[in-house]
Amino acid sequence: MTSNKRFGFSFRMVAISVLVLTIVLPTSTLAVEDDSDFSLTIMHMNDTHAHVEPLPQMLTAIKEVRAENPDALLLHAGDVFSGTLYFNQFHGQADLALLNMMDFDAMVFGNHEFDLGSGEDGHESLSKFVEEAQFPFLGTNIDFSGDPFMASYINENIFTDSPDNGSVYDGIIKEVNGEQVGIFGLTTEDTANISSPVNVQFLNYIEEAERAVAAFEEQGVDKIIALNHIGYDSTPDIGNDLQLAASVDGIDVIVGGHSHTKLDEPTIVSTDKNGTEKDPTVIVQAHQYAQLLGKLDVNFDENGVVVGYDGQLIDINEKEADPEAEEVLSSYKEEVDELTNQETGAVAMKDIPNPRLGDSEVSVRANETELGNLITDAMLAKAREKNPEVVIAMQNGGGIRAAIDEGPITVGEVIAVLPFGNDPVVAELSGAEIKEILEHSVRQAPAESGGFLQVAGMKFNYDSTKEPGSRIVTMEVEMDGEYEDIDLDQSYLVTTNNFTGKGGDGFEVFAQAYDEGRVRDIGEIDWEQLRDYMVEDLGGEVDPVIEGRINDLLGEEPEAPEKPEDDNDGSSDEEGQDDGGDSGEGIDDNGSNVGSDDGKNTEEDTDKVGSEEKNDQETSEDSNKEASSAEGSNQEEGERLPDTATNIYTFLLLGAIILIIGVGVLVYKKVKLS
Repeated sequence: MTSNKRFGFSFRMVAISVLVLTIVLPTSTLAVEDDSDFSLTIMHMNDTHAHVEPLPQMLTAIKEVRAENPDALLLHAGDVFSGTLYFNQFHGQADLALLNMMDFDAMVFGNHEFDLGSGEDGHESLSKFVEEAQFPFLGTNIDFSGDPFMASYINENIFTDSPDNGSVYDGIIKEVNGEQVGIFGLTTEDTANISSPVNVQFLNYIEEAERAVAAFEEQGVDKIIALNHIGYDSTPDIGNDLQLAASVDGIDVIVGGHSHTKLDEPTIVSTDKNGTEKDPTVIVQAHQYAQLLGKLDVNFDENGVVVGYDGQLIDINEKEADPEAEEVLSSYKEEVDELTNQETGAVAMKDIPNPRLGDSEVSVRANETELGNLITDAMLAKAREKNPEVVIAMQNGGGIRAAIDEGPITVGEVIAVLPFGNDPVVAELSGAEIKEILEHSVRQAPAESGGFLQVAGMKFNYDSTKEPGSRIVTMEVEMDGEYEDIDLDQSYLVTTNNFTGKGGDGFEVFAQAYDEGRVRDIGEIDWEQLRDYMVEDLGGEVDPVIEGRINDLLGEEPEAPEKPEDDNDGSSDEEGQDDGGDSGEGIDDNGSNVGSDDGKNTEEDTDKVGSEEKNDQETSEDSNKEASSAEGSNQEEGERLPDTATNIYTFLLLGAIILIIGVGVLVYKKVKLS
């Protein structure tokens, strides 16, 4: 795919998103039912992420809704796996013990359900989770046929009105009060980039949704729910709920997940992507971490068209825990508490936050952070113990999941920060490949991206006002305590986690290096690296700071380096305020084939544009340098005037000129009058 085609597609998706956002109506209306209306209640949750401890309270909330409406459906929109020690210890089994008490009607797979794929040579833990589940699963756009563990759980009756527990379907039909309701489920195609699906394939979500709707309509089902893990309004180039609602006719309700969106009231999409009126689609999503139970009441007319709805989010923290569920939880909690409360021997000298936009002006997924510096420092130090030639560490911001509180740091806190158990690796990369990786890292800045890289051993300047792919302005690597420009033709050893090192978050350069055997596992565990670094290398005192490793120029030129006579103490480098200011020439783009070893036109075309812009800059800078050099040679022959003297002289000269002009005008007027 060419660069133009790729960006063209992205722009079209963004345009669709903007159009859809102008036609949604985020208000609840429950019309007065007439005798022909059918009323359906749907309970829903999403992105619970191994937060097992709130589930006893969640069960209480579910029971209360069912006490009022025994026929209410219960749906899970994915991402049970990953996030807390419960997952690290039990791989979904602790969650499942409580979910099985809730009588779910269906669950869709989230991207994190595939996190263990590479470590298990397939999805053994996921298959056990599915096998022991007392509810069916939906994978409408997932092809499990290549996975040795999951293939046997695909039911041959792909669209059925009698689903079995522990089986995977493209769609199921539930009968509620004599009416048939079709449910299918979509998982983000981005799972291939952001998780470890290995041999599991993800199909086009629009095409698969159209197939599911057609299959239901052929069976006479006109009330259709899409149970999605694709995000409410995220990743327009991949696809989201708003785009689905505007693109596929026949979907009445979308129960969403993946973006962790808190929709206090349902959203209605009643216009398609072309602006034409369509039957309404109701979209709901219930935030994250089992804190809220979504409840949607929706009315259909005799033709299966939504004519009214009312939605709310029930705060489960206001509920008492179900005693039976609490007892089940206790058998897992004791083991987790013991590990959680174990102190590492390190002490945080202050709170070390893990900020996100919305709660903070900066984000671990868009800016350098103290915690990001701590983690990458640990990665670099521990990788160097295995190989002293490693010079750079990179950690994807999306893999940093929790903050560290001031005071003694426990094992539980460390694992909560890095919960995915990724194995550190070392990759051999050229300077050109590092540039391409950094371009990918900042492509969405200043917006958040899970692939935004925290770094150690280097610093770089970029400009988010430039086109993606042409944003990196300078990049430097620390060698023997001094920063020097990264040479595009030189090789460097870079440590990262195995998720990123295999190409996760869409890092094609890492993926290619992995395929070529240039990525090596170093036999460590990421959270153990962090724990050991804080205790051994920092002596137990943990107090990271912002150092100016990553700087967005926002259209400004990088700061010029201070002259030697003004920088005798070298404090500028220590404070990291003059990143890449060594001339603006830190990146030589004259060779436009940066990263072109893989023969992809996308990278070549992008870098050619960046090269042309850079050449223009360097021409201007070279001219300025020549002029500056000429001034310098003249000043060496005599004394340099103080700046104050020069300024006073200039003002006197200007004043004299103005006075002469004034006198001339006055004389002219007098002569003319006479």
